[in-house]
Amino acid sequence: MLRRGDRGPEVVELQLRLRQLYLYTGEANGIFNNQVESALRNYQWARGVTNDGLGVYGPQTRRSLESETRVP
Repeated sequence: MLRRGDRGPEVVELQLRLRQLYLYTGEANGIFNNQVESALRNYQWARGVTNDGLGVYGPQTRRSLESETRVP
């Protein structure tokens, strides 16, 4: 589970995957900030992925996002 305030390589991967879908345009710096949270919420809302909670990168969101993107 990743959420705003988290940092690290998993956040970089999330940023790069969201970028592949043109949802995130910020720097891939490994910081889960408001811009990442907003992009993730937009993704979840558009796909109907709500079990993890909007703005939280949990297992259901991860499976869905990984199925649509390639490994960065």
